[in-house]
Amino acid sequence: MFKIIFVVILVIAFVPPVRRFLFWLIVGKEMVKEQKKANNSGRTEAKRDGQINVDYVPKETKDKGFKGGQYVDYEEVE
Repeated sequence: MFKIIFVVILVIAFVPPVRRFLFWLIVGKEMVKEQKKANNSGRTEAKRDGQINVDYVPKETKDKGFKGGQYVDYEEVE
């Protein structure tokens, strides 16, 4: 019995196709599912360098007299 276990361990350790197949059985299926899910969720238009994409443009407000936000007091530190 010990000899059989030892031979199986040697085959797994030193035969790359067996290792790849075992890796695919254990991890590969889940990894392929995650990759497909990530590719489908990120399937927006391909962006080129320097291209600007605006997803939301707010409607113009009726208050055109808005001149800025709140002012905050500060002290200069020298």
